[in-house]
Amino acid sequence: MTQVTEFILTGVSDCPELQVPLFFIFLDIYVVTAVGNLGIITLTSVDPRLQTPMYFFLRHLAVINFGNSTVIAPKMLSNFLAQKKTISYYACATQLGGFLVFIVAEIFMLAVMAYDRYVAICNPLLYMVVVSRRVCLLLVSLTYLYGLFTAVLVSSCVFSVSYCSSNVINHFYCDNVPLLALSCSGTDFPQTVVFISAATNLFFSMTIVLLSYFNIVLSILRMPSSEGRKKAFSTCGSHMMAVTVFYGTLLFMYLQPGTNHSLDTDKMASVFYTLVIPMLNPMIYSLRNKDVKAALKSFVTNPCHSCKPM
Repeated sequence: MTQVTEFILTGVSDCPELQVPLFFIFLDIYVVTAVGNLGIITLTSVDPRLQTPMYFFLRHLAVINFGNSTVIAPKMLSNFLAQKKTISYYACATQLGGFLVFIVAEIFMLAVMAYDRYVAICNPLLYMVVVSRRVCLLLVSLTYLYGLFTAVLVSSCVFSVSYCSSNVINHFYCDNVPLLALSCSGTDFPQTVVFISAATNLFFSMTIVLLSYFNIVLSILRMPSSEGRKKAFSTCGSHMMAVTVFYGTLLFMYLQPGTNHSLDTDKMASVFYTLVIPMLNPMIYSLRNKDVKAALKSFVTNPCHSCKPM
């Protein structure tokens, strides 16, 4: 009954000849993620054209995406080149907590952004009143605080059980399900907490998103002008794409039949929503957004003129 003091992460693949190629693939993904999200944070902080609630929320989505990748990628990359792929007990708990803070914050930040688009399209005359700076700060603060609350609650439950036999985690980072699979004590309570937390968070955030976009689509279809409809769809197109990719991955992971569900499937889905989606989001928002592209062009050609923090 010796208590585990460290865990071994199996990584994305245990094939020795794939370790170096995978290292460079995921290093490239992380570098692109860091550059893209830090670029969005910089542009939305300094460019006067990007000082609206929509870009305020986009900035914090970029912070969350960068944070989520940074919690996972450095340890993952070092393990590709390490002989012994270990992580200490407390580092594992910290990584799980950090991951939960950012993934829960992302779930609700996307819901907040959907509500922002709903107000902008369905109540444009009241937009700056309903989504005032004070409201923006409140929504973002609540998103981070709720993410922190969930992380503390779930992490403490996961690490309240005993780990005393196998210490090999079938994953590339410390996650709830593969950790609880190693426990040598009862896991009914922590598994229930994990399930209720995940189901509740997904249900409420997706309800907000779906109701927002249901009303947005109805409002757009009522517009008499085809040009107005096109502009309205363009306004929320980037967010719709980001939401579809993110929730589609989570639903694929959680709604699989039990007979087909495995930790290896979870691992592949996790690669997508912890590393690939944070890399794609800056591209989705910049390539489909004229204001962001104009701000980027201005920043590249004349950075001193563009840097006017608001």
